[in-house]
Amino acid sequence: MTFEQWLEALEQRHLANLTLPELTRALRAVSSAYVERRHTVGRGGPLESAGKRAAFALFYAPLHFLTARHVIEALDHSPAPASIADVGCGTGAAGAAWSVLYGGSPAITGIDRHPWAVDEARWTYRTLGLKGSARQGDLARSTRIDSTGAAIAAYVLNELSSEVRNRVIRQMVAAAERGARVLVLEPIARRVTPWWDEAVSQALGSGGRADEWRFPIPLPPLLQTLDHAAGLNHRELTARSIWLPGGTA
Repeated sequence: MTFEQWLEALEQRHLANLTLPELTRALRAVSSAYVERRHTVGRGGPLESAGKRAAFALFYAPLHFLTARHVIEALDHSPAPASIADVGCGTGAAGAAWSVLYGGSPAITGIDRHPWAVDEARWTYRTLGLKGSARQGDLARSTRIDSTGAAIAAYVLNELSSEVRNRVIRQMVAAAERGARVLVLEPIARRVTPWWDEAVSQALGSGGRADEWRFPIPLPPLLQTLDHAAGLNHRELTARSIWLPGGTA
């Protein structure tokens, strides 16, 4: 299934019982929490209603897919990883983007704290025809990163407490030192990632790199409609990343 077909399936899945104005109002509410108070995402508020969950799945998940695909295409030039661990997988979009780039050969294991996100990630993998599973669990304790595989943490580390975030970063750096490829994605705005410089320092010490990304992209019609209706302005997609190439460098 192509990205465009996945979008169509998302629309059918989440707009069956919502009007466009209802979805737009929900997207504004999610955007307020997601962009301005990102640390609250996943703890109930932004995903507390069907409308907010639909807005997140229909708008932010495709943006995450497109961003992850762009960054991974630029950074990862090695053979397909044996597996992909998606840490804080959300709807599964970022891990799915990595697997799709390699023809769906890497199996994905997603883990998230939110039960709705776990169900949505399973649906994402199944709908895109990928080998994947997702489960609910503690991000700092339940994630296994194979030395021949890859791991991605997309837009999740900022949601964690300092203690848990530091533990996850240490685990990912250790996995890279064993040979795994590791990618961290977060918003480009530094005000929502005050811990970023310390994480970059750890990555650089283990042979990694840090980048900022800005790239123009024509949004699909549905995303353009939602973007405009919600008063947003995604003329370009942005992100910051930490990349640890592991044993494939």
